[in-house]
Amino acid sequence: MLHYTIYRHDVSEDWVTFVHGAGGSSTIWYKQLRDFKKNFNILLLDLRGHGNSKPHIKDVFSEKYTFDSITDDIVEVLDHEHIESSHFIGISLGTILIRNLAENYSDRVKSMVMGGAIMKLNLRSQVLMRLGIVFKSIVPYLWLYKFFAFVIMPNKNHKESRLLFVREAKKLYQKEFIRWFKLTSEINPLLRFFRAVDIKIPTYYIMGGEDYLFLPTIKKVSNTHTESTLYVIENCGHVVNVEAPSVFNEKVIDYLQNLK
Repeated sequence: MLHYTIYRHDVSEDWVTFVHGAGGSSTIWYKQLRDFKKNFNILLLDLRGHGNSKPHIKDVFSEKYTFDSITDDIVEVLDHEHIESSHFIGISLGTILIRNLAENYSDRVKSMVMGGAIMKLNLRSQVLMRLGIVFKSIVPYLWLYKFFAFVIMPNKNHKESRLLFVREAKKLYQKEFIRWFKLTSEINPLLRFFRAVDIKIPTYYIMGGEDYLFLPTIKKVSNTHTESTLYVIENCGHVVNVEAPSVFNEKVIDYLQNLK
């Protein structure tokens, strides 16, 4: 089972589950924890191979990684803790997992908060993925990860996010990186399906105005999906919860509380 941490609220019955992106860990939510603990029960997860969810000598994650199998990891924790439903907050690739969880287990998802959401890989993103596929077994994964991080978060004000993700990625093994990278073969058809299907679950997209790779598509999706709302944080890049934590916390908490 995944490693996870729980913070229980004295009064609230609402749960918020945080899902990090590829190469990160639950520690990327450190700027959210204090504010969200005041209002909700909190579930922090380390996805397989990340943070403290490292495979043991007997590799429990040895099967092929798929978005469905990684989504099922999250549901296993919910079941173990008897959490019937939760709000889900994700960043980057974590938003794909949340959307997939909503597709497969819609009754478990009260709402989706999608920070730095990925709903389409544009031409530049696809070129990056292809380069990664070619070099993933040749070049040290950390070189690739630093390159990807710079392309996705290129500006000076994105530096903190870049360094945080690279620091977390150093904790991965090359073998683990390759397993996750193989998921890219699933991404395009999955995202095409997600864009086409309005799942009608309350969804709050919170994006950086400088998230050049992914914001244009989210603008289109939020206009066509009936339960979707978009908030753009100007002068901010891909990892909005790290770059603009006070705005992120205020807007997301306000959104979740207004759903009641």
